[in-house]
Amino acid sequence: MAEIKLAAEVRSEFGKGAARRTRRAGQVPAVVYGHGAESVHITLPGHELQLALRTANVLIGLEIDGKDALVIPKAVQRNAIKGNIEHVDLLTVKRGEKVEVEVAVHVEGELAPGGNLLEYVQNTLLVEAEATHIPESVTVSIAGLDAGDSILAKDIPLPKGSVLAGDEDAVVLQVVAAQVEEAPAEEASTEA
Repeated sequence: MAEIKLAAEVRSEFGKGAARRTRRAGQVPAVVYGHGAESVHITLPGHELQLALRTANVLIGLEIDGKDALVIPKAVQRNAIKGNIEHVDLLTVKRGEKVEVEVAVHVEGELAPGGNLLEYVQNTLLVEAEATHIPESVTVSIAGLDAGDSILAKDIPLPKGSVLAGDEDAVVLQVVAAQVEEAPAEEASTEA
């Protein structure tokens, strides 16, 4: 995974009014924390951050007051109506350090014939991976699965260097039988 570089500025104003002024200036308020260090309140360029966060579990290289920090997004708050980023929590990581992240589950292949439906019980999988080698997603084959079949977390192949961090017996995908609606029975008309 490529590292995206962003320049950050330390912020000294806090509260709702200061956050609104920051957002009007095209910046996003954020907090950097982790490794037992003091939390650092920063602002990030809004457009560049929005582009960076298009990639799940993106690795961000920050420059804060001349110091470099490697971070991953831990929580992103968005405006419910506009979808703009309102605040970001960033977790400091080190190269070679293992982190737990959720990665998207993608499927390939076709279900067995019969009109069955694939249900995502979980659309992400909790994995542990090196901070600089976090997979963007995992792919599992559903070819030939029939009604009643399911795929557990332990059945999904993970990329090299990643291990399952969640419950290995958790159901991730299941195939359910399509419900067929019966045609209404025609009532025989009787004439008296």
